[in-house]
Amino acid sequence: MITETQLVEVVKQVKASSKKRKFKQAIELIVNFKDIDVKKGFALNDIVQLPKTSSPATVCVMATGEMGTQAKAANADSVIGTDELEKFGKNKRESRKFINKYDFFLADTQVMPAVGKTLGQLLGPRGKMPTPVPFNADIAAFLARFRTSIKIRTRASLSLACKIGDESMSDEDLAVNAHTVISAIEKKLPNGEKNIKKIMIKTTMGKPVKQMQEVKKKHA
Repeated sequence: MITETQLVEVVKQVKASSKKRKFKQAIELIVNFKDIDVKKGFALNDIVQLPKTSSPATVCVMATGEMGTQAKAANADSVIGTDELEKFGKNKRESRKFINKYDFFLADTQVMPAVGKTLGQLLGPRGKMPTPVPFNADIAAFLARFRTSIKIRTRASLSLACKIGDESMSDEDLAVNAHTVISAIEKKLPNGEKNIKKIMIKTTMGKPVKQMQEVKKKHA
């Protein structure tokens, strides 16, 4: 498996080759797979908690009663109840705009049926179906975990791309995040790292750098 030291070198090359922009660019990890038959339903759909973050993910909590109150106290980005869900269920345009605002959704298990009925058809295809939160669970702990997490998702495809941070972060922190995500992906592949063809990193507007094999040769 590619090491954090090797990934640091890739990140340095990415930053060095990237033109300065008027906005803070994201740093993205790209993983290409091999020897996997996508026709057999190969898919990845997991949440990975990153060790290092510069900006938290946005999280919406769908809950009422005590959980809703606790979610507001924990400064969830948004807290909506069944009344709001019913309104969204009647307006798909507003529903799409609402869904696109947030990275993750959490929902009280008692509210999940209403979520499925009103927003399920929009959340499902986007890979944003809420994570159920059991009664009496510590919603603040759930929020803390998801704020430092990313979604890794691919369906019937031999490649995956995800954000691992932004260019304001140190090379070492970005490498740690990349290594964490790669490790999580390997555990989900039929033959682990043998199913990884190449690993690349890029900025939002930059070109991908560099294939895993090339990096290994450099350090051989």
